[in-house]
Amino acid sequence: MWSSVEPCYLNLLRTGELRRRVEQARGLLSPCRLCPRQCGADRLAGETGFCRVGARARVASFGPHFGEETPLVGTGGSGTIFFSGCNLGCLFCQNYDISQLDQGREVAAETLAGFMLDLQERGCHNLNFVTPTHVVPQILEALEIAVAEGLRLPLVYNCGGYESLETLRLLDGIIDIYMPDAKYDEPAVAERLSAAPDYPQVNRAALREMHRQVGDLTLDRRGLAVRGLLVRHLVLPEGLAGTEGIMRFLAELSTDTYVNVMPQYRPCFRAAEIPALRRRITAQEYAEAVRLARAAGLYRLDERRL
Repeated sequence: MWSSVEPCYLNLLRTGELRRRVEQARGLLSPCRLCPRQCGADRLAGETGFCRVGARARVASFGPHFGEETPLVGTGGSGTIFFSGCNLGCLFCQNYDISQLDQGREVAAETLAGFMLDLQERGCHNLNFVTPTHVVPQILEALEIAVAEGLRLPLVYNCGGYESLETLRLLDGIIDIYMPDAKYDEPAVAERLSAAPDYPQVNRAALREMHRQVGDLTLDRRGLAVRGLLVRHLVLPEGLAGTEGIMRFLAELSTDTYVNVMPQYRPCFRAAEIPALRRRITAQEYAEAVRLARAAGLYRLDERRL
């Protein structure tokens, strides 16, 4: 699983296809149909929908991040750009000040491109777009500018996993590493916790498309990710996430799927509204989640000790 390849978007720049994708993505903003909610807001005219973001992306922060998965971090860190707003409404969101309370500032495409180039200059191994779903057109517009000015880092699409296939297909040949969540196996849980009852079916279709585009996670000789799918699954108390069903699906997708089984749930934001979410998970709950992943046939697990 070792690889040494240049970022896939460079070829699209050379052929002029990147410009066409920028224009197509911008068209999805008016009326907005970037995500499965299909809210129809005229974002180019300043209207906002579920995500509460208009024509310009809003950035909360950017910089090298050393707390991401090992294949992304290396010695220089993952170059994260945290976007404000979100197309999910997770009651327990740990970044709720960014996703739900709209911390951050609007930025022009040129400014966003500057952030990308700055992270490259600071020695980051990749560009990690955090919560990018609702600002794909703005990212692509900035990317075109940054690539023309020398950007050469692999791109990471770090998302909640609630994605439109139409939008994902615009990213084919642009995104090197997809890092989606696989949050829920049951529609009723997804509706109560994230206001997205269709999340399980939408998420599985999205993960299939991501895997079709980039395949299983591949690493270079330093152990750094260069291309592929990396899935995150946050273990919730009392089995609310439906870990068993999710792991079975991921194994059906590919037993080589790289999965981060995440133990860091803690009660945040509005979690207290759900009795089961008022506590952290136990060591036993986490161990059971790992066991279920292995029982499904998955072996490339990023697991932690509680």
